[in-house]
Amino acid sequence: MNGARLLVALLILGSPPLPASGTGGTASADGEELQVLLQGGDLSGLATTLESLGGNVTHSLPIVSGVGGNLPRSMLKTLKLSPGVDRVVEDFNPVEVPEERDCVLDGSLQLEMSDREVRWQLFNFSDTAKGLKSIALDWPDRIGALESARLNAQDILTARQRPQGPAHLSTDRISLPPGASTLSLIFGESVVASSQNDYSIIASADGCSATLIPAYPDNDHEYYYTRVVGADLLHAEGVTGKGVTIAVVDSGFWEVPPLAEDTAGKDRVIARFDAIENKESAALLDQSGHGTHIASILLNSGAAPRSKHHSYLGVAPDARIVPVKVFDADGSGDFLDIIRGIAWVIAHREQYDIRVMNLSLAAAPRFEYWRDPINQAVLKAWQAGIVVVTAAGNEGPAWSSVGSPGNNPYVITVGATTDSWTPVDRSDDYIPDFSSRGPTPTGHAKPDIVVPGGHMTGIVPPGSTLVRDNPNYQLRSGLYVATGTSQAAAVVSGIAALLLQLDPSLSNDDIKCMLTSSAEPAINPDGTLRYSPFVQGSGHASASRAITLGEKGCANLGMNIDAAVLGTEQLLGPAEVDSNGAPTLPGLQQRLRDEPAEGASQTVHWGVKEHLERLDGHLSADRLGPLNIEWLQKYESERAKIESLSTSD
Repeated sequence: MNGARLLVALLILGSPPLPASGTGGTASADGEELQVLLQGGDLSGLATTLESLGGNVTHSLPIVSGVGGNLPRSMLKTLKLSPGVDRVVEDFNPVEVPEERDCVLDGSLQLEMSDREVRWQLFNFSDTAKGLKSIALDWPDRIGALESARLNAQDILTARQRPQGPAHLSTDRISLPPGASTLSLIFGESVVASSQNDYSIIASADGCSATLIPAYPDNDHEYYYTRVVGADLLHAEGVTGKGVTIAVVDSGFWEVPPLAEDTAGKDRVIARFDAIENKESAALLDQSGHGTHIASILLNSGAAPRSKHHSYLGVAPDARIVPVKVFDADGSGDFLDIIRGIAWVIAHREQYDIRVMNLSLAAAPRFEYWRDPINQAVLKAWQAGIVVVTAAGNEGPAWSSVGSPGNNPYVITVGATTDSWTPVDRSDDYIPDFSSRGPTPTGHAKPDIVVPGGHMTGIVPPGSTLVRDNPNYQLRSGLYVATGTSQAAAVVSGIAALLLQLDPSLSNDDIKCMLTSSAEPAINPDGTLRYSPFVQGSGHASASRAITLGEKGCANLGMNIDAAVLGTEQLLGPAEVDSNGAPTLPGLQQRLRDEPAEGASQTVHWGVKEHLERLDGHLSADRLGPLNIEWLQKYESERAKIESLSTSD
């Protein structure tokens, strides 16, 4: 396919991250043909001009006052000077060198255990055999000695080796063939009562190694993120997104029962649009798997059997869905198709009562948001009343790495947190490096909020690109574990549906205000922020807190969406540069101590309640300090509001 392309903002643990600024195709690399978007007042005249110069029209896009198509590169200058052509947006398509993996060796996310045997799959992602140097092991004492160790049926232990505890096994004579290999360990006693977190396995090759990572107790049946954001509490009260339609603009949709049907088993796919083929389709084949995974996080209607409440695996399990396909099997999409997909959603908003649009995509901003054609379409979606939720991107930790359209100041831009595989313990939650940081090129603070985006379990089609490229992230059940701000955005789209079920009169500005005003920032003991607002936004969002503590009337103040759509509003944000050249905000330097935080922390707490309760006994004004006095005032305000709610009808 000719033309500029955006790559889905998806990052898989351990794999080469897909560049959010991405490009693809070969059109402009050979200098023959270029994809262009022409903007002007007369679409018919623009089409005639393009065709008169030897081009062909592929897209009619009145939403951005333009037409798109292909043009001989030699005619580009003539096109730009043509009467009636106000602007020409060219594709951006440099030659890309595929990013290599940090290590061609990796392991499955999941151990298999039966009787006295533990099995772990190792993957060699190169095209040639890879020599394995050693395997370091540790296991619980109660399962006895290691009696056998084999890799692809080849013995690792010598006849005399029967280690009782930690072992370091030499494997110099063993090579891993390309693809999957199986490490089999047999112990003296049954392993059935043990868990994956009882074991340590590190397989080392030249220059890199594969390490068994921790696991949730039951990742096949309990996904945990609904609990982390308080959606499970709402499910128990019948708040499941019922009656709310979400458009998922992505790579397609696999219509299996947990996704195509709601909790009552009723069909909830009310329309489908293929923006690549420009047609409403009976089914949208998802060769990538990304769109299905996003939809799974949003609205999986399967029950969560381990939940203390009557809850479901998806955040909004009864929401209706309108899938819109703009990405191909590689997870890349033509920017003209993305605009066409957004335009279709807006045009059919009333027909299908579309209230939320999920955009789990990001590209490096090339223009100010008001000049970016995709953002111009997104502004019209916001003007139409649609809650637009976007991924921040996976290009962190560099400053100003938030992608487009997440750089749009109107929309809800979402960064990611990860829980270190301990969902009920927030002390080790942190914002991973991949989550893109603000400020935007126009100085706006982004992301707006953060939510879980690390190791998120969901459904993907068998044989999809995600599975082929990273089979080590597929669980035995066929479910797939992925990480990224794409997944985080899906969580927030689901929360928006829950809020809209409770109060359909809420505007998109209301939803944004409720989420940001109730979010919980990461706070140090002295009351300073652990992360800059350019990293955590307003903090960690929660569905239950948004409902009980969320405010209205605080989002997008002083902004005029009608003027933004007309192009007469061109807002610059408040970001500044400090003496060290780092971005900051007025007054922020005294309120921030942003040392890197990863893993368990004895000092960082998320939210005012947890922060102040750890200081219990030290809450007198003379001991708190000025910042904590402010947090105490907020704490008292939140407590009073909750007490008022608990005593009201």
